[in-house]
This record gives sequence, structure tokens and C-alpha cells, in this order.
Amino acid sequence: MDRLAIIVPCYNEEEVLKIAAKALKDVIVSLIEKNKIAADSFILFVDDGSRDKTWKLIEQEHSASKLVYGLKLAGNVGHQFALTAGLVTSKDFCDMSISIDADLQDDVNVIEEMVDRYHEGNDIVYGVRNDRKTDSFFKRTSAQAFYKIMALMGVKTIYNHADFRLMSQRALEHFSKYEESNLFLRGMMPLIGYNSTCVYYERKERVAGESKYPLKKMIALALNGITSFSIKPINIITGLGISIVGMCFLAAIYALISYVRGTVVAGWTSLILSIWFLGGVQLIAIGLIGQYIGKIYMEVKHRPRYNIETLLSYNESK
Repeated sequence: MDRLAIIVPCYNEEEVLKIAAKALKDVIVSLIEKNKIAADSFILFVDDGSRDKTWKLIEQEHSASKLVYGLKLAGNVGHQFALTAGLVTSKDFCDMSISIDADLQDDVNVIEEMVDRYHEGNDIVYGVRNDRKTDSFFKRTSAQAFYKIMALMGVKTIYNHADFRLMSQRALEHFSKYEESNLFLRGMMPLIGYNSTCVYYERKERVAGESKYPLKKMIALALNGITSFSIKPINIITGLGISIVGMCFLAAIYALISYVRGTVVAGWTSLILSIWFLGGVQLIAIGLIGQYIGKIYMEVKHRPRYNIETLLSYNESK
């Protein structure tokens, strides 16, 4: 029987952790009773340097149930790194893993369907939202724009998929070979290339606490995704520069013709606007190139992506 690990990254989730633990334990017990997963399957809560009682609650859940494991990181490294820490740590003692956020906005009831798709021969099963009715107009519109931009940039992603997914052990092994520091998991998973499918669900409201992904972090994640998987932004800037040079050449011809005809008119406003426009384009270009250089700088240092402080497990073999 295959062993399941449910990976739950947590950052300041004291308000929701016990609720999440109960819901996920119920799912595991149900799957064990149906003989769909091994009896030693477990939940791995990953504490991403929380400042509240999150880790204390994880310790309590671990003491109370053999279904609960805990992983404490030495500091706050961010959701993508915390999730990666849980996936890489669990790969050696599970046959499949499912990642899900602690807020339970992703529907735990489709976990059984994910396991079924795994038993059908799929190495990756993506949890995909079937609609965005619960989102605000701004969030819905910006999310749709994000996926369209990613597609234009040549980045392969699963539409309306976040980080709710099942991965087989061999998919985890392959994923662990990706050692880059600039993580965008939604773009990395399709690169693995094994058999995959999707299950669909309706995303719920957060059961308690506040979102850990405000607009600022969402924008940062989107920019990281684009610049980590595509150089098209640099190509766009290059194309824009060539276009501007062409327009300047045409403007020079027009100015020469005007001079010959004697119809030269003073154009202070157009001159200033042109200077500002070109200055803005230059700053954007420099900033964009700087983003790529910064990523190279972070990668070549080869620093650890996270440090594990404590692992709570029962050292059971598969």
C-alpha cells in the first residue's frame, strides 16, 4: 500500500492550525479505511519561522497523533521555499505527497480523487479551481491577466492552479534536482514531464486568520515567475529600443524636410516629452536587466535555500 504525505506550509497560522489538522486527519483516516493509502501515512506541517504559537501547536498535534509530523525551519524563508523544504524532506519516506495551504481554501474532499488519479498512473495531479466567483473583481481580473502574460512569455503553467497538487515519489525525486534559488513552483512542475492530469474543485473562503499573500507578494511572485522562466522581457525591451531608433530616424527626416521648407516651429513640449519618454524606457530597461543580473548573483552563490531546525517524526519506514 502506498504511503501518502500531506505537506502543509504554515506561517503564523495559530488560528487555523487545529482546524486544518482535524480536517486533514479525517481525510487520511478515511483513505486508510478504504485501503487507498498505507496506515502510516501522515501530515507534515512546515513552520516557516512563525512568530506566533504555530510551532507549539504543531508539537501538540504531533504528541497527540502519529498522523502528524512537524518540520521547523530556522527562519522565515517564504512560502515557496517552505513548501519545497516539506516536499524534499518527505520524498525519502513517502510514495506520494499532496501539498495544500493551511487556510483550507483548497477543498480537502478532492484529495481522494487525487489519490485515485495517482493509482491510475499519473505522477502529478493538479488541483484546479473551476471558477473564481469568490474573488474580487480586481483579483479575478489580475489573475486572468497573469496567466495570459505568462503564456505570452512562453512559460508553461496550469490555468487556475496554485500549489495544491499531488506528486509521486519519482516526480519528487526529479523535482529535488532543481536547485535554483528563484523558485516558482507552478512553472517548475510542468517541466518534470511525467504523466499528469487535473482535478477540479470550488475554492472556499479562508476558515480563519488573514491571508499571507497580500497584493505586494502576489506581484512579486508574478514578476519572479516571469523573470525566472523567460527572457522575452529583455527581447521586448530590445524590440522597443529598435522601434524608438526607427521613429527617431523618421523624425530626423521630417525635421530635415521642415528645415528645407522653412516651416520649423519651436517644440519645447514635444522635446521634453521625448526626453522623459526615452529616459523612462532606459530606466525600465536597466531595471529589467538588473533583475536578471540579480537572479544570476543569487544563483551563483549557491547558498542553502532553507535550514531545518527541528523534524518531528516517528522514524517509520515505508
